[in-house]
Amino acid sequence: MAYDEELADRVHQLLHRRAGYSQRKMFGGICYLLHGNMCCGVTGTNLMLRLGEKKVPLALQEPFTHEMDFTGRVMKSMIYVIAEGTRNDEDLKDWINQAVKFTRTLPSK
Repeated sequence: MAYDEELADRVHQLLHRRAGYSQRKMFGGICYLLHGNMCCGVTGTNLMLRLGEKKVPLALQEPFTHEMDFTGRVMKSMIYVIAEGTRNDEDLKDWINQAVKFTRTLPSK
């Protein structure tokens, strides 16, 4: 599956200077990791975010979001934000910052 390379580049620009940054192709797209932990990614035109189980219900109340069910089962700690929710640079930055905040709570791999 192809992924939105423009969105992927915008995400990369927001993350690449952070300590422990790396990227890896997975989930049919590209994922961004911090200290070995997946933080976010791009699959198709969706932004994938790892927010943690406690934050997901609140995030799903926001426009342009839906559950991540990549494998046919809902991933309780992750969501998708569709393209309409990432067109604005400030919105994208806010989503990425939420994922970074959660990922920083995880032990390094």
